[in-house]
Amino acid sequence: MKKYTFLFLSLVYLIMGCSGSKSVTMNNENTSKTPFVWEGANVYFLLTDRFYNGDTSNDVNFNRTKTPGKLRGFEGGDIIGITKKIESGYFEKLGINAIWLTPIVEQIHDGVDEGTGLSYGFHGYWAKDWTALDPNFGTKEDLANLVKKAHEKGIRIVLDGVINHTGPVTPEDPVWPSDWVRTGVVCDYKSFENTTMCTLVENLPDVKTESTQNVELPPFLIEKWKKEGRYEKEIASLDEFFKRTGYPRSPKYYIIKWLTDYILEFGIDGYRGDTVKHTDENVWADFKKECEYAFETWKKHHPLQVLDQNPFYTIAEVYGYGISGGQDYDFGDRKVNYFQNGFNSMINFEFKWNAAQSDYEGLFSKYSNALNNDLKGYSVLNYMSSHDDGQPFDANRVKSIETANKLLLSPGMSQVYYGDESARSLVVEGTQGDATLRSNMNWDDIQNNPETQKTLLHWQKLGQFRRNHPAVGAGVHKLINPYPYTFSRTFTQGTFTDKVVMGLDLPKGKKELPVGDVFPNGTKLKDTYSGQKTEVIDGKVIIDNDFDIVLLEKI
Repeated sequence: MKKYTFLFLSLVYLIMGCSGSKSVTMNNENTSKTPFVWEGANVYFLLTDRFYNGDTSNDVNFNRTKTPGKLRGFEGGDIIGITKKIESGYFEKLGINAIWLTPIVEQIHDGVDEGTGLSYGFHGYWAKDWTALDPNFGTKEDLANLVKKAHEKGIRIVLDGVINHTGPVTPEDPVWPSDWVRTGVVCDYKSFENTTMCTLVENLPDVKTESTQNVELPPFLIEKWKKEGRYEKEIASLDEFFKRTGYPRSPKYYIIKWLTDYILEFGIDGYRGDTVKHTDENVWADFKKECEYAFETWKKHHPLQVLDQNPFYTIAEVYGYGISGGQDYDFGDRKVNYFQNGFNSMINFEFKWNAAQSDYEGLFSKYSNALNNDLKGYSVLNYMSSHDDGQPFDANRVKSIETANKLLLSPGMSQVYYGDESARSLVVEGTQGDATLRSNMNWDDIQNNPETQKTLLHWQKLGQFRRNHPAVGAGVHKLINPYPYTFSRTFTQGTFTDKVVMGLDLPKGKKELPVGDVFPNGTKLKDTYSGQKTEVIDGKVIIDNDFDIVLLEKI
């Protein structure tokens, strides 16, 4: 990380204050005129349990009192905590316009040891009842309020949907019936069949998503609903769904119904599909169809709450997919196009490697070419660190500035994993496996550590520029000059056009930068990174400051 001057450190304190509660002053008025474009979205991905504890009264439920392995139990984060950070402006300052939460449905009540210490379902991927929220995360009232507060600030909410597996079996959590799930055969990932007709790991029952047979509800679920006084309501809702759709009452359609109810009830904006490659692709095509129906129905019933006319958005987690594969994922014996089977975007597991191996221009041009040709009309979600990728781009958090530059200024969607912006440690002593990636958000550092505040300020500036300009993520990249390195992005949608010029690795002090044919002579511009204003003269602008980055927009 480059050394910053005392002047810059003073600027950090001035803007953020010691509490970090004041907003970075940026060109926020642009956001009211600028369309939200999913293909260039700035997505914040967080583990609901690890972000912020907004309600300590819900920290322990279902007698989850056993001692877990380090960072393998519930830590207290909840939906109310996320909402509080939305209300405080934290996400706005970061330029975030979509938040992806880990699953919030009711988890298995007990814990299991997978060889890394006792674990509870704090991560949300061990569903017990898709129709209920886990009380550790909050209530449906909490979720409704979160969506409302997010939408008021122009932030979309993406939930995480699990269709292919239930939670593990424990003495408290019975296995689902044999016509619902398979157990025993663990995937070896050597073929399509050995990826889809098997369990991900031991003791993680695999839903028979290929089944078209009518199945009865699990007895434990019927008993649970009756005890909670909502059996008749749930049955009536299921009857209505199956009557409308004509689907068989097979496992996948029950779960699709339960997941899309969150759209009907709360107006969430998108789903991230979990473990997508572990089912037949038609599961997701049907899922998308029902998501779209639910979203349109919600909009009809809530006309005053509709943010825009964007359709429902879906993102696929096909583990191992990379942008170089184009539209296909290769199982070895079969290729599948998930873009044409239910998904608008796919998580791009290749990005961190491209970022490590390429300079800025190599990275940006590769992604612009792919997204404006083979993947036109779709997108990829780029990331540098994640909850289950043990090889992050910057494991020791020594390249936070480069991480921000490459992630936030690359074409495609950006996934900011909670704490990327504040250098939250990804190496935690005493943890086993992926627990090291899932520590609690480092709010103390954000409030008290000057280095963390400098890093955060950089992420805020780039994030707000990205949010204010769809051209950054969804536009066409063009090299203007290799040195000093300057480039443009242009985006057009209908009558809306967005153009920006950016520069990286620039000399500090006085800089003379060409703007190509993007801005004609006489155009007044602002460098949003420094706040300086300038004018195009003879196809160039002059900027004089101690920063090595320039983000130019038209005033």
